Amino acid sequence: MTDVLIAGAGPTGLTLACDLARRGVTVRVIDQRTSPHRESRGKSLNRDGLRVFTDLGVAGRLAALGIPDLTFRKYFDGAHVDDTSVPDFLFLGQWQIEAVLRDRLAEFGVHVEYGARLTGVRQDAAGVDAELADGRGIRAGHLAGCDGGRSTTRALLGISFEGTSEEEQTMVIGDVTAPGLGRDVWHQWFTSDGGAMMLCPIPGTDTFQLQASRERDEYGRPLPPSLESFQRLFDRHARMPGIRLGEATWLSTWGVNVRMAARIREGRAFLAGDAAHVQPIAGGLGMNTGILDAAALARTLAAALDEEPGPARETALGAYEAERLPAAAEVLTETVRRHRRVLAAVRTAGNGTEVGRG
Repeated sequence: MTDVLIAGAGPTGLTLACDLARRGVTVRVIDQRTSPHRESRGKSLNRDGLRVFTDLGVAGRLAALGIPDLTFRKYFDGAHVDDTSVPDFLFLGQWQIEAVLRDRLAEFGVHVEYGARLTGVRQDAAGVDAELADGRGIRAGHLAGCDGGRSTTRALLGISFEGTSEEEQTMVIGDVTAPGLGRDVWHQWFTSDGGAMMLCPIPGTDTFQLQASRERDEYGRPLPPSLESFQRLFDRHARMPGIRLGEATWLSTWGVNVRMAARIREGRAFLAGDAAHVQPIAGGLGMNTGILDAAALARTLAAALDEEPGPARETALGAYEAERLPAAAEVLTETVRRHRRVLAAVRTAGNGTEVGRG
C-alpha cells in the first residue's frame, strides 16, 4: 500500500509528490490525460512559489528557463503609452514548470501514471481504495485531489464547490506564434471601447500566450476561439498590419469563477489547488496558491505519518485545513479586489495592468 495517492499531475500535484517523496513518503501520481500537455496556462511564479521550489531543489532549473522581471508594455488605441516593470516574478509556461517537476520526481523513482481516470473512492479506518476507469484499484493511506477546478475527486467525496461563476466565458486564450513581434516584453493592447488583446512571450519557444476579449457575431453572440478569430482580434486591438499570428496549439476560453470547497478534508482524503478553490487571474495567484497548498499538505501528511494512530495523528491531519482554508478565502477576496481594479485601470490611457501588487 502506498502512503499517498495523488490525483492530478499539474503543478499542485507534482509539487506535493516531490515534497512527500523527498521526505521518504511513498507516493503514486495518476492523471486522466494520456500524456503531458504543452500549454502555457499558468505562466508566472511569485516569491512564495519560488520559495517552495527552492526547498524542493528546482528553483535554479526554473530560473534557467524563465524570464525574470518581465516588462508589461501597454498600448491604448494602438499607441504605446506605458511600460511597467514587474519585479519578483519569473515567467515561463506551465508545461515547462511541470516538466521540471516531473524530472525532479523521477529522481526519487516516481513517474506519473497517465491515462488513469479516477471513478470511485471508498474509505475505511486504515486507508482509501481508489477505483480507476480501466477497472484497476489502488490502495493508499491517504488521497490528495489535485485535479483542477472540475475536480473528480471533489465530486466523488461529495464536497460542494461554493461561490459564483460568470454565465458567459469572457476571454479567449491560447498559444500562438507572432513572427516579427518583439519578445522582450508582455504586449498589452487596450481600446477605448473596453476591448483587449495581450501577448506574453513563453521563453525558449516561438510561442506567445494570447489573452483577448471575445469576438462576437452580428447578433452579439460570442464566437469560439480560433486562429482566424485571434487574427481579427489582433488586427482590431494591436493595429499592426505586418504581424500574422500562426500555429495556434492551444485554444480555450476563460470566465471569472470565485469558488471555494466547503471543506478540503474528508477523512483520509484532501483537496488542493484548483480542486479546492478557483479565483480571478488578476495578480497571478492561482497556481502559486496551489503550490503553497501542496507544501502545506506535504508537511501535514509527513507529520501525521510520523505519529502513531490516535489523537496525535488526528490533530496533525487537521492542521492542513486549519491553515489553508482561511488562506484560500483570503486569496479569493484579494483576487476579486484586484480584478475589479484592473478592469477599471485598463480603460484609462496611461494606466498599466498589475501583477502581484497590493
